[in-house]
Amino acid sequence: MSNPSKIEAYFKTEHPFKDAILTLRSIVNRTALEETFKWSAPVYTLDGKNVAGLGRFKHHFGVWFFNGSLINDKYERLHNAQEGKTKALRQLRYTDVSEIKEDELLYYLNEAISNQKKGLEVKAAKPSKNIALPVELTQAFSEDQNLEKAFKALTPGRQKEYAEHIASAKQEKTRISRLEKSTPLILDGKGLHDKYKNC
Repeated sequence: MSNPSKIEAYFKTEHPFKDAILTLRSIVNRTALEETFKWSAPVYTLDGKNVAGLGRFKHHFGVWFFNGSLINDKYERLHNAQEGKTKALRQLRYTDVSEIKEDELLYYLNEAISNQKKGLEVKAAKPSKNIALPVELTQAFSEDQNLEKAFKALTPGRQKEYAEHIASAKQEKTRISRLEKSTPLILDGKGLHDKYKNC
């Protein structure tokens, strides 16, 4: 499906917040942002840069701001929905269409657009180069040089994901099981969570 057809399919899907999401869309589309489709949801860009996105969940819906932490939160409405995991993302969260205030939403959208035009963005923290590897993984490297080579070819973020995934198991047999399941992915150059990141 092309982007336009994916976008239309998203907005035609029946769910409890369908009308509310369409209301948000109509307001966002009054701005200079361009509507695209990424990560299975509508994303709004300016000069190819992600500025905002719409999201619907089981109990709420809302508007994401990719550099929302830089927005002056005049109405004190922005949420960090992934506390501790993101420095930049913020969300306007609603549970009913009646909560949507057009002037309020336009304020946040225009703030985000203004920041984007100024080139303001939150820089991602560089991952630490020192990743603590679990014993099971280092032992596997000593037995399989191809595995070690493939692991070192991964990005630091992916290396950390595997190391923490294996090390976080309390029992040795679980750590070994996780290592065995991770090995083909590592050899394939894939991250632990790549299948969830596909657009």
